[in-house]
Amino acid sequence: MGYKLLFEHSISGAGFGRSRKPDFWIKQGQPSPALHIAFASDDRAMVDAFHKAAVAAGGRDNGAPGLRAEYHPKYYGAFVLDLGWAHIEAVCHGAEV
Repeated sequence: MGYKLLFEHSISGAGFGRSRKPDFWIKQGQPSPALHIAFASDDRAMVDAFHKAAVAAGGRDNGAPGLRAEYHPKYYGAFVLDLGWAHIEAVCHGAEV
């Protein structure tokens, strides 16, 4: 997805982003199966690559890459469960190019 660790702080946690400013922060705490995190992807290939990498890293498939017309006609997403059972998603809202 192109995110890199950009900043670490003992109170606020770790900040990740694709440029110089973090736009995703995470901090240690109690895992929850109700947690759902979605990352916007630039294109459908990035969604595919996210899913493949997440499963290879030990995540559990919770929805292979594909269109989710129940959300809207161009909603292309993939879902995994991380090792703590949080729902992680990558989604592209654009048409296939």
